Amino acid sequence: QVQLLESGGGLVQSGGALRLSCAFSGKHPTTYAMGWYRQGSGDQRILVAEITDGGYATYAESVKGRFTISIDNAKNTLDLQMSNLKPGDTAVYYCNGVPPLRPGVWGPGTLVTVSP
Repeated sequence: QVQLLESGGGLVQSGGALRLSCAFSGKHPTTYAMGWYRQGSGDQRILVAEITDGGYATYAESVKGRFTISIDNAKNTLDLQMSNLKPGDTAVYYCNGVPPLRPGVWGPGTLVTVSP
C-alpha cells in the first residue's frame, strides 16, 4: 500500500534554510528513484530533486547547489535539505516515486513559504 507523509515545511525568510522529511511506504524494488516535487500557486507540479537507491542525485537547475536530497531505505524516509531559500521556492512540496509509486496517489504535501 502506498502511503506518503511529508513534514517540515514552514515560514522562513529569504536566505534561510529548512529540512523536509517524508515517510513513505509501497516503494517497489523496481522503483527507479524517489523524488521531491513542488507546486506553486497556479503552477503545475514539477520535480525538483530525485535520488536513486544507489545514491545518485539529480536536481532541477532552479535548485541546484541549494538543495540536497537524501534517502534512508532502511527507515523508508526521504529528506530534502534546502538552503539559501528564495521567494520563488514558495510552494507545496511533495515526495513520491519517479515516476509516482501509484498513479494519482500523493501525500498531503508540506507548505514552504519564503518571505522576501
